[in-house]
Amino acid sequence: MSSAPHPDPQPAIWLRVDSTLLPLWWERLSAQLSPVAAASFAAGLFAEDRRRPIAQWHNPALGAALLVAPETAAEWPLQRFGIFYAPASGGVLRVHSEVHGWQPRNPADPATEAEAFHSAIVEAERFLQVEMDFV
Repeated sequence: MSSAPHPDPQPAIWLRVDSTLLPLWWERLSAQLSPVAAASFAAGLFAEDRRRPIAQWHNPALGAALLVAPETAAEWPLQRFGIFYAPASGGVLRVHSEVHGWQPRNPADPATEAEAFHSAIVEAERFLQVEMDFV
């Protein structure tokens, strides 16, 4: 009996899910930091304050996720978006990247919130492409 060759496994699929913050973020940060520290993470990201947009990708097959979200900047009044990764192995990591920020009170700075958000999304998508090479 001859066995047919097995096709290469399909790559894990990343789904864009921006409607609500995935529960995975709260669960991972609570386990990694503590519920109190997780509650104040990223300047109240878990308070459902949606004055700033988020973008997230979820990979149910791997149990992994990637998030672009507002992040408190030490350089106030700089506002910025951070990129956070929840790998299949657990935990949450900040993806170190260029600063995706804008200064709303500085008219000399031409960057806008929309431009900062877009550049963070582009970088997050590049991160996913690289990450898939290791899966």
